[in-house]
Order: sequence, then structure tokens, then C-alpha cells
Amino acid sequence: MPLALLALAVGAFGLGTTEFVMMGLLPDVADDLGISIPTAGHLVSAYALGVVIGAPLLAAVTARMSRRKVLIGLMGLFVAGNALSALAPDEHWLLAARFLSGLPHGAFFGVGAVVATGMVAPERKARSVSLMFLGLTLANIAGVPVATLMGQHLGWRATFLGVSAIGLAAIASLALLIPHDHAHAPAVGLRRELVALKSVPVWLALGTTVAGFGALFSAYSYITPMLTDSAGYADSSVTLLLALFGVGATAGNLLGGRLADHSLRGTLFGGLTSLVVVLALFPVLMSAQWSAAVAVVLLGTAAFVTGSPLQLMVMEKAQAAPSLASSANQAAFNLANAGGAWIGGLALAAGLGATSPALTGAALAVLGLGVAAVATVVDRRRAAVSPGRERVVAAHVPEHAEAVRY
Repeated sequence: MPLALLALAVGAFGLGTTEFVMMGLLPDVADDLGISIPTAGHLVSAYALGVVIGAPLLAAVTARMSRRKVLIGLMGLFVAGNALSALAPDEHWLLAARFLSGLPHGAFFGVGAVVATGMVAPERKARSVSLMFLGLTLANIAGVPVATLMGQHLGWRATFLGVSAIGLAAIASLALLIPHDHAHAPAVGLRRELVALKSVPVWLALGTTVAGFGALFSAYSYITPMLTDSAGYADSSVTLLLALFGVGATAGNLLGGRLADHSLRGTLFGGLTSLVVVLALFPVLMSAQWSAAVAVVLLGTAAFVTGSPLQLMVMEKAQAAPSLASSANQAAFNLANAGGAWIGGLALAAGLGATSPALTGAALAVLGLGVAAVATVVDRRRAAVSPGRERVVAAHVPEHAEAVRY
């Protein structure tokens, strides 16, 4: 695997840290700025909104640029957003800074996935994407806990300055390790990029992402009350248990990348099926502390097995616009975050019990399996109409794309 993938992983580590660290800093930020915790919660939403808007927008407007320059520029925007967060004099400034910080998130992962797959042989494309995502999963193990502790002892502003330093390290790594390239935009430009997203298979792939990861966030958003109210853990133990989730996510991410290189669709169906089973068993697993810890690890593993397959599938369905489609998939991940949390919250509000969000998550995972099955049928019908048509995952240079069968 190229050393350049390390640069992408460093950037992913910074993005993952700043995305999730706000959850642990909400009380500190609320106290310092004199606002309520629910109001401070809008800072989480502002980042997610930035991701959803920025992912397809920035990927589209930078379609003609060198991808190396785009990645460096996106990390520069990330550094600026976090530095402004550290300097924010009030909640309105911080809200705008968090939105700015979220803008480059999806586009970085989207463009990075195209760069990663373009640097390796066809049989290693999924693994290259999983190695980039490794930075995101490691952020849950190390980045978020360390950044949270920094904020609690040195002030929340120090956390964002620290994240900015990670961004500067990522810029240096990208400049040093990512090979120079040239823009390879199609002659029709942005219009063709947008037309490529009108394809039914592209939207089915994005729908699978929303449903599949909506299942994860339906349960994960309320994992703390499950662990304390159902399993009987003390509040002080939750941070360590969430690190176990990161361990499971890291293992699932690496496993999914390796398996998807052999069977992309098989890995996707296997991962979603595993997610259904794990979530359905949550009411039982949360009845004892030891099994609850196992459940947290299994949740991360089952969910992130599907990460690389979903990313590659969306890229494959939009061969004319791999960067835009890949970035749109990151927007779909964040829609899954918001939507899954909302649906899980409805189950709790209805008085169905502390583990009810896991059961709604299982239903969402079943929905994801259904959407993936429909996508399979559509692909087979299209292949029957055009049997000579070859399906590919776009390589770094589109005109030299290489076939990946799945």
C-alpha cells in the first residue's frame, strides 16, 4: 500500500476528532458562553449541516482542479474553521465556525477515496479506502478521548487549537506524500458531473448508505443511557466503553476493506445482516455488564464492515463523476446520523424502553438490506439489456479506469 494513504488517514483523524469531540465538550462550552446545553447542542447540528452542504458543493466546484491541490485546500479550510472556533467570542461566532469546519469534511473523504483507489491495483481498492477511513475510526479510540480531556483541563478552546495543529500536520503530509497530478475533468464539466448523479443505481446506493448507517446511529446516539440504565454501568465508565466501540469500528473497517476486494456486494449484504442480528440482540446483551461491553464492540464491527463497500459502490455507479458521487455518499452518512438519531429518539419518547432505539435500528438495517436487494435486481436487469457493458470503479485517472468485478 502506498505511503500516501498515511496522509489521507492523518486528515481523516483530524476530521473525525473535531466531528465527535463536541459531544463531550457541550457542558464546558455551555458554561463558558453562558448558554443552555440544548442551545450548545446546535453546534453539533451546525457541523453536520456543513458536511451535508459542503460535500457535493465543494466536490462539484473543484472538479477541474488537481485532486492533490483540492485535498490540501480542503484541509486548509478545516484548519481555518477550527482556529476560528477556538477564537469564538460568542455562540453565534462559534456556530458559524463549526459550520465552516464541517464544509470540507465530506469532500475530503470523497476526493480522498478517488485518490486512494487510483494509487493501487484493482484488487486492493477497497483496502485502500479502508486505510483512509482508519484515521476516522482511530479518532474514536484516541483522538476524541484525548481532545475531550484536553478541553476539560485546559479549556475547550485549547481543544480546537489542538485539532488545528492536526490539520496542519495533515497538510504537510499531503504536500509531501500525495503525488502531483493534473485535473482530468470531462469536456462538458459540471453539467456532466451533475447528470451522473441522476442515475437510479446511484440513488439506490446512497439510499443503502442512509438506511444502513441510520441503523447504527439510531442505537449509538443513545448508547449511554443503554449502558447506564440497562447494563448498570456508572457514568464514569462510559468513556472507556465508547473507546471499545472505536476498537470494533477499526476492526470492522479493516475487515470490510479486505473482504470487499473479494466480493463487494457479498460483504455489503453480510455486514448489513450482521448489523440486524447485533441490534436485535441488544435488549438481551444489555442485561449484563460483560455482554453489554461485547455488544458495543460488535456494533462498531458490524456497522463499519459496510463502510468501504458502500463508498466503492457509489463511486462505481457514477463513473463519470466519482469525486462528486463519493462526496455525496459522505453527505448521506451525515443524513443517516441525523435521521437515525431522530428515529431512535421517537422510540424512547414513546416509552418503549432504554434499548428500543436498537430495535428501530434493526428495522432500519432491514430496510437497508431491502434497498441493496433492489439495487442488485436493477443491476442484473441493466446487465441483461447491455451484456457487454463493463462495470468499473473509477481509477485516479478516469480514462485509465480498471475493472473491479463484484
